[in-house]
Amino acid sequence: MREFTTPLAKVVKEFSLEPLYYTEAHQKEGVIRKSDVSRPGLNLCGYFDFFEPDRIQIFGNSEIGYLGELDAEHQSASMEDFFSHHPVAAVITRNLSVPETFLPAAQKYEIPVFRTGQHTSEFVASLISFLNVELAPRITRHGVLVEVYGEGVLLLGESGVGKSETAVELIKRGHRLIADDAVEIKRVSNKTLVGSSPDNIRHFLEMRGIGIVNARRIFGMGAVKMTEKIDMVVQLELWDSKKVYDRLGVENEETEILGNRVPCLTIPVKPGRNLAVIIEVAAMNNRQKKMGYNAAEELLAKLGLDSGTGNSVSPDAWDLY
Repeated sequence: MREFTTPLAKVVKEFSLEPLYYTEAHQKEGVIRKSDVSRPGLNLCGYFDFFEPDRIQIFGNSEIGYLGELDAEHQSASMEDFFSHHPVAAVITRNLSVPETFLPAAQKYEIPVFRTGQHTSEFVASLISFLNVELAPRITRHGVLVEVYGEGVLLLGESGVGKSETAVELIKRGHRLIADDAVEIKRVSNKTLVGSSPDNIRHFLEMRGIGIVNARRIFGMGAVKMTEKIDMVVQLELWDSKKVYDRLGVENEETEILGNRVPCLTIPVKPGRNLAVIIEVAAMNNRQKKMGYNAAEELLAKLGLDSGTGNSVSPDAWDLY
């Protein structure tokens, strides 16, 4: 799988880190490759068997306190040993004072050093969360991503099936656009996918017969959003009279994206169908299912046809009820 990186300068800007040793070369060339971070307590004692230099090293009360207990000779040797393993960067939290031998050793091995006023645990949690998004595995899919009643809905389908037109109708009904045409999907955890738009086409929509429109300019800032979780996928396809479409919704169909399973619906498109309203209902129904309620299962139970017993209603017979 392709490895993604993020500039060290972006991390510095995001967390307003105070540079203690940060050269122009670091600003231009420094990159972060790992979302994990390390507290180098054992490393300061000389144990480096499992040391990972690609991780940002965090110095909190424990690490700085330990260094302060050492005499100048042992502290210098510890710093020399630590920075000789070339960690990608070091951050001192809580605005703690920098040990006397810290910066000379960092400068010797060209390791950037920063300081922040945040508490250690708070900073570590925020940094890992940020890096998980920045370094997440990702793909780009042709489609439209909209937020409908708080649910992230990814619309997929062949060109010309009506994805962008449906998105415009949803925007007019008070929902928000995240991406049109190209949706960049990141796997930020084993349960969560986050979608966004490439920077150069963000907020733009393509509508056949009209051309390119800017959703933010036309509908206002409330009509767009930068990112959104992908809670469900809706596959739009032209109506096929020979195909049997799901009419009950007892079974939850899923599709796989980057190894994560996401609820998926196939909605046929034909003249007269209001796709925006259908997708609104689909989003609300998906939220109900996540909360443990399935309308189809309740109806079958009332009809005495428990979906778990194998006694089910065929699509053709459903019209009899």
